[in-house]
Amino acid sequence: ESRAMEGGRRAAGASNGDEQERVLGDEHPHTLTSIANLASTYRNQGRLKEAEELEVQVMQTRKRVLGEEHPHTLSSMAHLAHTWTSQSRNEEAISMIEKCFELQRHILGPDHPDTVSSREALNEWQGGNNEIGL
Repeated sequence: ESRAMEGGRRAAGASNGDEQERVLGDEHPHTLTSIANLASTYRNQGRLKEAEELEVQVMQTRKRVLGEEHPHTLSSMAHLAHTWTSQSRNEEAISMIEKCFELQRHILGPDHPDTVSSREALNEWQGGNNEIGL
C-alpha cells in the first residue's frame, strides 16, 4: 500500500480520531468522503500523484460498493479526470469526463450542476471545437 493511501486512511479518521475508520470501516461512505477530501487537498497542493492514488482508490471502492451510476461515484470520476488534466494526461482525462458526463446526463439530467460542470470541462478540454450539447 502506498504512503498516500496510508495517509488517506489516517486522515479519514483524523476528523474523529482513528475511531472513524475503525468504527465505520474502509468502505463506509463517510470514510470515502474523508479520503476524497484529502485527495482534493493534495491536488490543490500540487501533490498530484498522491491525489491520483487516493482518487483511484475512492472511485474503485465507490463503484464496487455504491455502483457505477451513483452520484458519489460519478463525482469521483470527475475528480480523477481533473487530476489527470493537471498531470497533462489529456486523453485519459477526456475519456473519463466523457463517460462521466454521459452517465450524469442520463442519471442526474442535463441541467444538474454536476452535469453542466462536466460538459463545460469536456468542451474546454477538447478545445471548444466540438461543443457538446444536451
